[in-house]
Amino acid sequence: MKVGLVYDPIYLEHNTGGHPENFQRLVTMMSHLEETGTKEKLTLLSPRCASIEEIELVHEPGYISHIKGVAEGGGGWLDMDTVMSRKSYEVSLYAAGGMLTAVEAVMKGELNSAFALVRPPGHHATHNRAMGFCIFNNVAIGAKFALANFNINRVLIADFDVHHGNGTQGTFYSDPNVLYFSTHEYPFYPGTGRAQETGSGEGAGFTVNFPMDAGWGDEEYLRAFNEVLAPVARRFQPELILVSVGFDPHWDDDLAMMNVTVTGFAQMVSVLKELATELCQGRLAFTLEGGYNLRVDATGLEAILDVLLGNPEIDDPLGKPLVTRKPGGFEEHIKKIKEIHHLE
Repeated sequence: MKVGLVYDPIYLEHNTGGHPENFQRLVTMMSHLEETGTKEKLTLLSPRCASIEEIELVHEPGYISHIKGVAEGGGGWLDMDTVMSRKSYEVSLYAAGGMLTAVEAVMKGELNSAFALVRPPGHHATHNRAMGFCIFNNVAIGAKFALANFNINRVLIADFDVHHGNGTQGTFYSDPNVLYFSTHEYPFYPGTGRAQETGSGEGAGFTVNFPMDAGWGDEEYLRAFNEVLAPVARRFQPELILVSVGFDPHWDDDLAMMNVTVTGFAQMVSVLKELATELCQGRLAFTLEGGYNLRVDATGLEAILDVLLGNPEIDDPLGKPLVTRKPGGFEEHIKKIKEIHHLE
């Protein structure tokens, strides 16, 4: 089982200061992979720089020029959440390029799966706007690139960051070639991702949102994956699965209010791996989005890679939530979502 890890120290040069999304996330994750011996089991890949034409698969030329100009001016705030430094434009090109490197390796059969350990993250970035720590939409660029450069017609994007990937959804909202599935805390930033948001025009039915109430955890997430994602994926028959990974649904992440465990992340990835094996020759590529508790990030990444490597034992040193009370209403909620997507 050949599993790739895309990484380069250039990702540390996106200098965000004391921002929650900072270089220490990747330093901690890479150190943990070395300490646990996981790194030596992986195929290490160096990212390439995405071309402007590849970035333009998703983003407007004027927006790309604006980001370049801000960097050349020394950096600055793009909105109240998203900051750039002098190197951030270049790093963002390599973040998108890291996802393209993962997609290429998987599509060419060089690897069974690959994880692009990149920053800045991407799933909030729209065609013309930076949002929520994101500059270029790495996973959306990866999907567009795969459709344009390989002989495939259908890509599934699964997103389990705690925040809804509004940029990814917007990119493909009217596109029948990309199925976007998202679990996310709702109502929460950025305010999108209602269950009734299902796509438009030719893309109607190809956006599947599973908004979550604060306090739900492993059981609810696994049911969403098994009872909604799995059947819609089988109906869609993807030829590649891309995944936006956020570790912020974890119960010990202070930026959200969910109760997922490290074991829960591993279980969700197990479902995705099984679907990839069944539906698309195992083609599976991941990219990092959120997650702001360093220990959760490190152990969560290790758990995901263990699943991809076929290791049966998952190490979850953080265990279960300290507070186990959770809201009810899940049965009615999942029933409604199944009805919306004609699963019952």
